[in-house]
Formats: sequence, C-alpha cells, structure tokens
Amino acid sequence: MVKISVLQHAPEAHLPTRPGDPTPTSRNLNPLMHPFARARERTRALNAAKMDRMFAKPFVDALEGHIDAVEVLIRQPGSLTTIASGSWDGGLILHNLSTRKQIVKLPQAHKGKLSGLCFAEGERLLSCGVDRNVKLWAVGSGATDTPLNVFPGKSAFNSIDHHRSDPLFATASNTVQIWDETKSAPISNLTFPTSTETITSVRFNLSESSVLASIGSDRTFTLYDIRTGKAERRTIMQMRSNSLAWSPTFPTTVLLASEDHNLYTFDIRHMSTPTQIYKAHVAAVMSCDWSPTGLEFVSGGWDRTVRIWKEGQGHSPEVYHTKRMQRVTSSIFSADARYVLSGSDDGNVRIWKAKASDKLGVVTARERAAIEYRDSLKERWKVDAEVSRVARTRHIPKSVHQASKLKRTMLDAQRVKEERRRKHTRAGENIPKAERKKVVIAEQT
Repeated sequence: MVKISVLQHAPEAHLPTRPGDPTPTSRNLNPLMHPFARARERTRALNAAKMDRMFAKPFVDALEGHIDAVEVLIRQPGSLTTIASGSWDGGLILHNLSTRKQIVKLPQAHKGKLSGLCFAEGERLLSCGVDRNVKLWAVGSGATDTPLNVFPGKSAFNSIDHHRSDPLFATASNTVQIWDETKSAPISNLTFPTSTETITSVRFNLSESSVLASIGSDRTFTLYDIRTGKAERRTIMQMRSNSLAWSPTFPTTVLLASEDHNLYTFDIRHMSTPTQIYKAHVAAVMSCDWSPTGLEFVSGGWDRTVRIWKEGQGHSPEVYHTKRMQRVTSSIFSADARYVLSGSDDGNVRIWKAKASDKLGVVTARERAAIEYRDSLKERWKVDAEVSRVARTRHIPKSVHQASKLKRTMLDAQRVKEERRRKHTRAGENIPKAERKKVVIAEQT
C-alpha cells in the first residue's frame, strides 16, 4: 500500500468572489523570495516625486475687476463658492468661484481705500475704509448699490470683524471699538489704557466668541474680553505684525504674520515664546490664513510670492508665483481647502490649487488608488536623499533667490559674530539665547 501526500488548495481562494470582480493574485511575502523589492520600491518613490513636480501646475485663473491693489479677501461662512474682495480704489466685488463670475460689483463702495470686510448674518456684508465709515450691504438676491446702514466713525478704519452669533462687530482704528448693528455709535472702547498705537487688525476667536485679538503698529498683540469691556493681556514683540488668524481647530492657537519675514504661532495661554517659527519669506509677510482643516495655512508676502505651510513644519513651504504678480497683500484658503486665493498690488485676485499637482477634473477610483499609492511611497522614502531633493526643489524668481542668498549670508555672519563674542568673554557672562526667546520683548496684564 502506497501513501501519497497531496497539497490541495481551496478553489474559491483563486477565483473571483463575484462575477466581474478581479481574479485574486497569490503573492509570497517572504523577503528572501524578493531580493530587489526595496530597490524597485525606491525607484517607484523617485518616479512618484518626479511626477508630482512634472504635473505641478498650481495656477487656475485670475478674477479681474479691480483697478488698484486688492487689500482684503474674505470667504463667506457656510458657502463653498462665495468670495468677497476689497481694493484700494474703494471697490467691492463678490465673486463666485465655481463660475468665476462677479455676483455683485460696487465700484465706489468707499471713497479711498477699502481696508476691511466681513460677512454678517443673512447674506449681508460689512465694509470699512479710510473714509471713516462702516457700511452694511445686502449681497443676496436683494442686492442694491446703496448701503442698508452707515456707521460713521471719528478716524480711518483699518479692519473689521463680526461676532459669530450676536449682532455685534469690532473695528480697528486708533482704538478698538465694539458696535451694535442696531445703533449708530460704538457701544464700548476696548483699547489698553497705556496704548498709543494704530490698531491694524482685529479678529474674534472662532470658538470663544467673546475673546477678541488685535495687532498694532507699536508691535503689540493684545487680547480683549468684550464681556468685561477691557484689554486682558498685551504682548510686545521685536517687530510689528501685519496680520493675524485664529486656528479653526485649536481655539488657543493664533498665527501672526510679521514684518521680520517670519510667521509665528502662539498659544495664548503662554505668550512668552512662540510655539513655532516659520522661515522662508525674504520680505515682510503681509497676510496669513488657516486652512479649514487647521493642518495648513497660507501666507502672502512683499517678496511677491504665496507660500503654503504645513502646521508645525517651519521650513520648505510650497511656493507659488507668476511673472506679473506683484506684492501680495491678501491671501485666503477656500472653504473646502482645495484652493488658495491671493490678492496683489496689480489688482488681480488669483486662484491657485492648494496642492499643485492635483487633477481638477473627475478622478476615477483607479486614479485615486494610484495617487494614494504614490503619496504613501513618497512619505515612506522621504528620508532618501534623492527623493527628498526632487520633492523639495522649487524654481523661484531670480530676485527672490538672490534675496534669499543675501539673507542667509547676513544670518551666518551674525551667528559667527555671536560665537566669537561668546568665545572671547568670561565663561557664563554671554549665555546664548534661544531663537524663540528673542521674539517677545515684554508681557503686560
């Protein structure tokens, strides 16, 4: 009698489970059977990084209509497509992003520069300008060329922001004032008693709506509580800030765009040092805005570039620029976080893709799987020197490149000077100071 051993495989393991499904493939995962697997995967990762740069075409379109610099851009809460822009010519335009057409155009909304915009409840829009007026506009189906209400002020306004739920709004001029939509005069002044600055921007906290933040020309960042009607805390920094934005996901995190070419994130519970410094701009940073996801933010600078940063990563941001684009004065994310908008001195509102190599059309399931696979390869092999070099290389204008080289040379010279001074002084007399400790000069409560 002969005993025979048979290897038997279940037929259902090698057949599609349903008609039309792909036939399952068998694979031996033993690494000894695949000696070149890592080499092949690295080549795929390198090709994925190269493809990402090859298909990087971030510019989508330009929204025209203004004849002077675009000072302010805002998105309408609860809408994916509605964007409002205000210009130095006093013009106010409401854009539809999907059709790229103008919904409302008010060429003479203000006399002189329009400096602030914010949406109010019920398809209404508040604007302020250097003509010392705040105007309330209807921008829905019943839009007209005449404002619903005018709130006269005593000095030129620089910024405006609306309360999340109450019919209140805050304005910034030489003081911070709280207004009620039903009254023609401000109901309270919030400025710090010893303050002498011009307030350049105000923003309500997105979560704790009674908390208000402002930045001023005397390098201050101030927190107010509208319930107590006074300033609670003030921080004086080395250089003045040009813009501020509250994080949509972390209510205590605030982002400041500074005149010293950097951006800073602060936790308002510990304002003595920033939580992160973001360095790449080679001129003053004029605007900043968080993505609705809270994972990214956009900044626009005097160096004529738009940069998209990952939260917590203070270097190597995405850089967007065009030949004709001038100094970027305003920048925001769209409500779905897929697009970035920038307003510049040349009067154009430009639309960019938040991820430069994204496909704009319909993405099939097969394409989506391939994209996700390539992304995972790049993430896994990002420590490889060649993959990393391809992924981070950006072509920037010659003027920006030269300014970046000059700035690097100056910083290196400063570092060498400090090291030599420390080397030739008595031990312990010249203690090196961390970069984050140099940002804030003083705190006042």
